[in-house]
Amino acid sequence: MVLTAAMMVGELIVGYVTNSLALTADGWHMATHAGALGMAAFAYWFARTRSHESTFTFGTGKVHALAGYTNAIVLAVVALWMMYESASRLLHPVPIAFGEALPIAVLGLLVNLGSMKLLHVHHDHGDHAHDDHDHAHPHDHDHDDHDAHHEHPHHGHAHHDHNLRAAYVHVLADAFTSVLAILALAGGRYFGWRFLDPLMGIVGGIVISRWSYTLCRGTARQLLDVVPSADLADQIRKSLEGVPGTEIVDLHVWEIGPEARACMATIVAAGERTPLEYSERLRGSVDLAHVTIEVHRGPA
Repeated sequence: MVLTAAMMVGELIVGYVTNSLALTADGWHMATHAGALGMAAFAYWFARTRSHESTFTFGTGKVHALAGYTNAIVLAVVALWMMYESASRLLHPVPIAFGEALPIAVLGLLVNLGSMKLLHVHHDHGDHAHDDHDHAHPHDHDHDDHDAHHEHPHHGHAHHDHNLRAAYVHVLADAFTSVLAILALAGGRYFGWRFLDPLMGIVGGIVISRWSYTLCRGTARQLLDVVPSADLADQIRKSLEGVPGTEIVDLHVWEIGPEARACMATIVAAGERTPLEYSERLRGSVDLAHVTIEVHRGPA
């Protein structure tokens, strides 16, 4: 975040002095990314410090998705601004000091590559450990038996963390716009192609819009409790119905955090079956952070 903020100030100053829209756009782009990295850091702090509060039913895993979604929206706004400003400059060109702006663009690319390396290391090795707890709550009725088995969420590898992915995409977008700025400034300085400066801003805005859409779609799926995958739901169903005399009458599967999935199932079983039996069967075949099993007695 410090690297990005420092480079942002340098690019904005030089971009203003040299009239380079590509460099100025990259500077403002870096400003949003400095804010995005700050938001990502805040999300980790918030999720970590409140991970054991009972007010969060399934833990604070979705804080990461919420931060990622917000950052995706910011990325889209930046892309639209880049395209608008670039189109205006394409219609109304101004003189650009290509020689002075080019070294700053190269330095900006190096800073972005360094930031990507830092995030990539965390991307490979970071994870968030949480305690696991098991609770069983039996409820007996005249005609049905209802038992619930719960496991509280734990987090797996960070490469499925939408918050980290959003931060990485922001820095990747910065590196991409830096490359475009270098190409535009070099083309203008050595070949006189002044149109490249605003044109590269439009190209960058289009590509970044696509990245924003992909990130927004992925985070929204987690926030809206969309089934992570049909294959996972089928695997859970087959595993549970592998117990003789078992029929699943209700099944819900969703994500509750980075690499953390939950499952709630209502089962009609012939004979004496316990939720623990089904839960242990799932534990051996599917990686789930939270499981709730409700068992009803059916006809033998």
